[in-house]
Amino acid sequence: MPASPLHLLHFEGGGALPSFRAQALLARLQAACPRITQVSARFVHWAAFDAPPAAAVADRLQALLDYGEPAQPETPGELVLVMPRLGTVSPWASKATDIARNCLGGTGGLALHRVERVTEFRLGIKAGLLSAGKPLSADERAAVAALLHDRMTESVAFEREAATHLFDARPAEPLAHVDVLGQGREALVAANVEFGLALSADEIDYLLDAFTRLRRNPSDVELMMFAQANSEHCRHKIFNARFTIDGVDEPLSMFGMIRHTEKISPQYTVVAYDDNAAVMEGGPVQRWTPQGFTNAPPYAPRYETAHVLMKVETHNHPTAISPFAGAATGAGGEIRDEGATGRGARPKAGLTGFSVSNLHLTETSEPWERDPVGKPEHIASALTIMTEGPLGGAAFNNEFGRPNLGGFFRVYEQAVAGLRRGYHKPIMIAGGLGAISADQVKKLPFGPGTLLVQLGGPGMRIGMGGGAASSMAAGSNTAALDFDSVQRGNPEIQRRAQEVINHCWSLGETNPVLAIHDVGAGGLSNAFPELVDGAGQGARFDLRRVPLEESGLAPKEIWCNESQERYVLAVNPDLMPLFEQMCARERCPFAVVGVATADRALVVEEGAGGESVIDMPLEVLLGKPPRVHRDVQRVRRPGKPLHLTGVELATVALDVLRHPTVASKRFLVTIGDRTVGGLTHRDPMVGPWQVPVADCAVTLADFAGFRGEAMAMGERTPLAALGSATAPASGRMAVGEALTNLLAAPIELSRVKLSANWMAACGEPGEDAALFDTVRAVGLELCPALGIGIPVGKDSLSMRTRWSSGDTPRQVTAPVSLVVNAFATLDDVRGTLTPQLQPGDTTLVLVDLGQGRQRLAGSMLAQVLGQFGCDVSDGVPDLDDAQQLKALVAAINVLRAQGQLLAYHDRSDGGLWATVCEMAFAGHLGVSLNVDILVTEGDGIADSRAEYGDSKNWAAQVGERRNELTLKALFNEELGIVVQVPTAVRDEVMATLRGHGLSRHAHFIGKTNDRGVVEVWRDTKCQFSAPLQALHRQWDEVSWRIARQRDNPTNADAEHAAAGAADDPGLHLHLSFDPLGSPAVHLTRPKLAILREQGVNSQVEMSYALAAAGFDTFDVHMTDLQAGRVRLDQFQGFVACGGFSYGDTLGAGEGWARSILFNPALAEAFAAFFSRPDTFALGVCNGCQMMAALSPLIPGTAAWPRFTRNRSEQFEARLSLVEVLDSPSLFFTGMAGSRMPIAVAHGEGHADFSQRGDAAAVHRAMRFVDHHGRATEAYPANPNGSPGGLTAVTTADGRFTALMPHPERVFRNVQMSWRGDADIAAPSPWMRMFHNARAWLK
Repeated sequence: MPASPLHLLHFEGGGALPSFRAQALLARLQAACPRITQVSARFVHWAAFDAPPAAAVADRLQALLDYGEPAQPETPGELVLVMPRLGTVSPWASKATDIARNCLGGTGGLALHRVERVTEFRLGIKAGLLSAGKPLSADERAAVAALLHDRMTESVAFEREAATHLFDARPAEPLAHVDVLGQGREALVAANVEFGLALSADEIDYLLDAFTRLRRNPSDVELMMFAQANSEHCRHKIFNARFTIDGVDEPLSMFGMIRHTEKISPQYTVVAYDDNAAVMEGGPVQRWTPQGFTNAPPYAPRYETAHVLMKVETHNHPTAISPFAGAATGAGGEIRDEGATGRGARPKAGLTGFSVSNLHLTETSEPWERDPVGKPEHIASALTIMTEGPLGGAAFNNEFGRPNLGGFFRVYEQAVAGLRRGYHKPIMIAGGLGAISADQVKKLPFGPGTLLVQLGGPGMRIGMGGGAASSMAAGSNTAALDFDSVQRGNPEIQRRAQEVINHCWSLGETNPVLAIHDVGAGGLSNAFPELVDGAGQGARFDLRRVPLEESGLAPKEIWCNESQERYVLAVNPDLMPLFEQMCARERCPFAVVGVATADRALVVEEGAGGESVIDMPLEVLLGKPPRVHRDVQRVRRPGKPLHLTGVELATVALDVLRHPTVASKRFLVTIGDRTVGGLTHRDPMVGPWQVPVADCAVTLADFAGFRGEAMAMGERTPLAALGSATAPASGRMAVGEALTNLLAAPIELSRVKLSANWMAACGEPGEDAALFDTVRAVGLELCPALGIGIPVGKDSLSMRTRWSSGDTPRQVTAPVSLVVNAFATLDDVRGTLTPQLQPGDTTLVLVDLGQGRQRLAGSMLAQVLGQFGCDVSDGVPDLDDAQQLKALVAAINVLRAQGQLLAYHDRSDGGLWATVCEMAFAGHLGVSLNVDILVTEGDGIADSRAEYGDSKNWAAQVGERRNELTLKALFNEELGIVVQVPTAVRDEVMATLRGHGLSRHAHFIGKTNDRGVVEVWRDTKCQFSAPLQALHRQWDEVSWRIARQRDNPTNADAEHAAAGAADDPGLHLHLSFDPLGSPAVHLTRPKLAILREQGVNSQVEMSYALAAAGFDTFDVHMTDLQAGRVRLDQFQGFVACGGFSYGDTLGAGEGWARSILFNPALAEAFAAFFSRPDTFALGVCNGCQMMAALSPLIPGTAAWPRFTRNRSEQFEARLSLVEVLDSPSLFFTGMAGSRMPIAVAHGEGHADFSQRGDAAAVHRAMRFVDHHGRATEAYPANPNGSPGGLTAVTTADGRFTALMPHPERVFRNVQMSWRGDADIAAPSPWMRMFHNARAWLK
């Protein structure tokens, strides 16, 4: 039967283009079409109903779609309509439809098919003298459209009615078969090209033999499934291959060499190479969790052993095609890997890294970018990737509720030894750690009859062929197949699925989940077979039971699409009712898609008993095709010696600081929530000035103690540009950098585990051999010498980009690229060091693991000079002696335990110069460097004064030679560290280093100064001096320029102007109360509802803080209230928590509030609660926005504002200074006048009185202040631009308070990025507000 016609309505929406974005867009439009004089844009919403909606339903939907800034008067002119790509469903539509159905309720909600949003741009056209403007020509329209939409994710039209086609039903392609029996091998060869399967010749032969033996033709579904399951992305064929190099057979595969590390050093490993993530031993924790999964269970501690998950993924190809979505789903996929380990686990904290080619920032002409080579049309530029990709990764982490605590960013592109090296195909790394209960680590075997379940979002036409496509060189694919690998992310639904998983594993032995697997590359076609194969079972599936959101999906698209936010589970059928209750409570979709069978076959039917689209023995799908044999040669690529004559220190010192690899990463850091979960101890932002220089992330194991985990990244990929001659050194340096970064935390080397992500352009001359040699150097030599295992990793072996410019073929090839992530458990996080220099009489000490070699090839100095260097004459930095690195770890830990270290930083890109500058920026202190001991020719040791930095070689070498030696000393990037120590104990420090065999290459290199300058001394003369602020602004320039293009340029300018300001006193602590005063002892524990809606992610830390203050806290989901499982009148208070309710789709917190306001029973219950004199409520962040929107129900809140988009037009995650005001709020009793840092993490925190409220009458409870203690609207001290710094409001009776910052994430000093001189072991001053709430109830 044909589908019934949909009934469409459209609703005008708010403004879609802030004025500053309109101005920037207008300039680009005018460059394409000078006749354009104006541009404006507004949202328009389209709603499709399965039946005509009643007028009341339409009115309610219109009210629901009223959010954001009102649209400006429409510009007369041409319409350009930008909408989601036809045939797809946008993430916005999924979330908005979800909210609307919940708010409309009843038949109205059931009849709603979908809500979509489009953007209508209006372009003003220059008029003639006597006539209106001439309409745009077809060419002009095409040029304008290219600027206004992303062709990978959006469609463009020129009339409003075109949007109705968003709801067109698409016919599905029928099941197809490939005629192997009739046409033989040629049929498979043709299908390989048509479907983009990326099958090798051996695999084609394997399939030909398999289906000839089965005596039938394969279906297109079976071929697509086989290609995905056996892609390089999934099966790592090259890493498992047999190698012959230069005619010599190698005894081990690359994977065998990596496994060797765990054979030699298996200590503390629980799971390696056997699940979605590796697991290392953790320790005892106090797990804080709801004691049940329905009916608003109480929170309580559970004491258990929790182990630590480790996983790092790459998402390179999708990020090259569509940067925001590619990076978002890269982060989301890695998060799912952690959650889908064992029988379920909790992701905890993340890392993100990017490598791209030259940025070519607007209005710059950098010396390292003077030979542009172009790019393929359908690959994003490096600047686009670094503008949009980080936003995508951060947005997913933020909305899911996982802090991102570290990463790396490298820009590299240059011609080296006849090859164009670079990252046109970028690296996008997503990694992290999580926690898993010791009794949930192992997946359980399951038998026939076990239910096979899909949990999470529906299937869509997304990522078809993604696993295979990502195994191909960027640019070598067709644009159509590249679109097939485009992803889309919906972190809010993944959060819902994770909540269900958390409920499951919290049940321990009665966990209904026997095994779990994430859905990633290959979609269900890879996930379900791997799940059942791991249990030694077969399976039968019903394709029609797979939840879908898009129409017209062919069988191969249903089974093989890579729609994100999905998991597959083996569920105990006896416990299925429990699982169903959990999913209903969290509103998380699920479907029983199949059942396990004893027959080791995979059968997929179109409907129960219908046509089989797959009927294949699992051994054919997952069996072993012929093992790959790689017969390769090493290629010698000689580099040219560095030419340093005439190089001015004053020039390259600034160039190096300004190079994106060295420069400040704040544009990457402040967009990502680093405090959600309340278990962050150390993030990149350091000190009172919050400078992003910490390279080691540290998390807490629980809310009660000081055990924790540390993680850090390391990579030195440009060093591999000369192939096998230097690639092994780059691998060793990656390991060394990860470890010297990690050493900022009090690690034990024996507890360190590594993840290794290997990337190369396999198939290119010499690159396979270079990769193999690097794996051998790390896997067979270095890691065994260090006693460290590599239990997890990934590879991406198509790191080249090919295209043609006219008739000229072009190629950019990445060097062999190893990215190492180091993880360790910590008995106590409190010994963690940062690069922040401390005031006083102190000395800087360099420990040089390069042992004076000062090798410069591949360095930042070489790159900013447009050179690379020669591995013979200049040398490439290397880790020559693993024992020296082990000695360094031991020595630093001794000095740490003795309290003799004030600051710590590793030497890496930019050399000693960048290291010391970053320490100076963090400490707001000048530094006087003396490089005499580092430019001494000879060993400098025969002179006993060498250890004290005053040995001088006054040989005849002068002039240029001395300058060259200075450059080498400052800019070599050998492994090493710089520590700051009190001058009074520097001899003791040197004695400790001597005791560990390190004093020969440990040197006193300088002291801090209070003159605000960084200066370099040599031969009793100052060779270079510059104000600290001037250097800081050079270092900050890349972040400023990208933020200026990406965000509100006014805000970007303000933050850049403030960078390193000499008169900035930094954050401070000024208290009007004693934070260590003993709280009152209470004999009762009032019941407090910790209220959450789908997408909220801060409930656990909130419940812990309030329980510590004397409340019994309960996990109350909105579905508990809606279903009547619990009532508000059972509680004396509630807290509405932070997060992204409904993904903040219809205004932050607004959808949550309207789900109450539009539900008569709930509205009445909330109104009754607010009217009781003995109740109180607190809204934080998303909960603040929700409570402000509930003001019609809350007495005394008529003056409260609406909280709207930050003036920066960006999510802001910062440690900000606030002042508690004198107000009636019960939470702030006795705290007025206090100024304290607090965690901020929101995108919509601007207190807007233009649409609601009264600025003159509102009761203000807290405001942002600058570092001088003055109320401020200046950015970034005020991250959202609220008038008067307002960031918390209350009522006249003080019972109801709403605030945007997050006190629940910093209720302990150990959670604070900066805490001043406060006792790290004590509760923070913010704990007072929670005790105040308990005291108010007497």
